[in-house]
Amino acid sequence: MNLEWWHWIVLGLALVIAELAVPAFFIVWFGLGALLVGLALLVVPVGATAQIALWVVASVAMVGLWFRVFKGGEYRRSRTRVGQSDGEPIGEIGLMTQPVEPFARGRLRFQRPVLGSEEWECVADAPIAVGERVRVVAIEGSFLKVVKAGGAGHE
Repeated sequence: MNLEWWHWIVLGLALVIAELAVPAFFIVWFGLGALLVGLALLVVPVGATAQIALWVVASVAMVGLWFRVFKGGEYRRSRTRVGQSDGEPIGEIGLMTQPVEPFARGRLRFQRPVLGSEEWECVADAPIAVGERVRVVAIEGSFLKVVKAGGAGHE
C-alpha cells in the first residue's frame, strides 16, 4: 500500500482528536508529526520508508522540544502552587539567601521542602539581610510574606 499525503493528514487529525479523549498531552505530538508529513508530501513526494522515518523524527523532535522548552527550566522553578493548602507554610522558619527590602523581593530557603520547594521568593515590610532567620506570616500571590524569626508578624 502506498501512503498518500491525505492518509497522513487523516492520521494526524485522528491523533490530535484522540488527545481530547486521552488527556496525557502526549499523543498530540505524534498527530502534529503526521500532519507535518502530510504537508511535506504535498511538496516533495517520497517513499513509504522515508515518510515513516520523517514522522518518527518529527514526533520525537516535538516531544523533545516540549520537555526542553515548555516543561523544563524557569517554568518549573517559578510556577505557583495552585490547589495546595495556603496555610501549610504559615509559621515555617527559613533562612534568607537573598536580602529583601520593602517593595523588592528576596529569597529564602527552608531546611525541608515547603509546598514542594526548598527555595521561595518572599516579600517583607522591613529590610532583612542575608543569613537572617525568618518566619512565614502570610502568602501573597505566589510569594511568601516573612518577618524576622524573633519579630512580631501580621495576621
